[in-house]
Amino acid sequence: MPRTPSYMNAETTYVNNVTEITVFILLGFTDDVDMNIFLFILFLAIYVVTLIGNLGLVVLVIEDLRLHNPMYYFLTVLSSLDACFSTVLTPKMLANFLSKDKSISFVGCATQMLLFVTFGTTECFLLAAMAYDRYLAIYSPLLYAVKMSPRVYVPLIIASYTGGIMHATIHTVATFSLSFCASNEIRHVFCDIPPLLALSCSDTHLNQLLLFFCAGSIELITIFIVLVSYGFILFAILKINSAEGRRKIFSTCGAHLTGVSIFHGTILFMYVRPSSNYSLEQDMVVSTFYTIVIPMLNPIIYSLRNKDVKEALRKLLKRKLIHE
Repeated sequence: MPRTPSYMNAETTYVNNVTEITVFILLGFTDDVDMNIFLFILFLAIYVVTLIGNLGLVVLVIEDLRLHNPMYYFLTVLSSLDACFSTVLTPKMLANFLSKDKSISFVGCATQMLLFVTFGTTECFLLAAMAYDRYLAIYSPLLYAVKMSPRVYVPLIIASYTGGIMHATIHTVATFSLSFCASNEIRHVFCDIPPLLALSCSDTHLNQLLLFFCAGSIELITIFIVLVSYGFILFAILKINSAEGRRKIFSTCGAHLTGVSIFHGTILFMYVRPSSNYSLEQDMVVSTFYTIVIPMLNPIIYSLRNKDVKEALRKLLKRKLIHE
């Protein structure tokens, strides 16, 4: 009789003659050692830039009084989200690139999913709130301070987080209520929903419908808010005679639209499509892009063409150099 491999004892428990998975293995992109070293260096650089860019933007808003307005408060929350988003996933992925032990516990996998879905969904809602903020600032600038007071933007931020937590809890509970009794190898770099559904030995039809419905509903609602807000913004722009005024609005709104398009485009590709179209290898690359690369790009997108942010950075650096 063939002997049970020793690693199975550490990764599974046996209940009523059914093998239950207690540890998952994150296979990652490749087994090639040289390629893993290259990927480690690449994603370490991305992670460092992500933290510097996002946390630096938070510091700028705190330090410069001219940036103390709702637009930049929203941007600060977005930067904090992106820093957390990346931190939930990247350190474990970096460790796996250099380690032979690519395991993650059942609880660790569930926690990772809960956190990254929370931050990702919160960002969807926050981007919609930011579009609404830009609409108020441009369409009715004289009433902006009243309509976007702390009594408005603070509940919007809290509601974004609440929606993110609720959505993440639903999918985490639904996914980890399934049985995992065959292979424990996840063809991914982190615990994402589609590869875990593919791994389960339970009927995942309801889970796939839940993922499609919940993710699709959130996408439809948030994209609708963005499109309606920018429809009004476009109408307001057409009434502006000043070329400089139009340029400034296009500069500010263009950055937000770029960020929204990239983020929602990858989300739609990942989750809002029939399960028959899933390719785990392709989805691994796409999900890595929106969870790790986009958080690095956001500070660049939102600050590169923003004169106020660039001026605040120039002043902060000048002040630091003088003090030194």
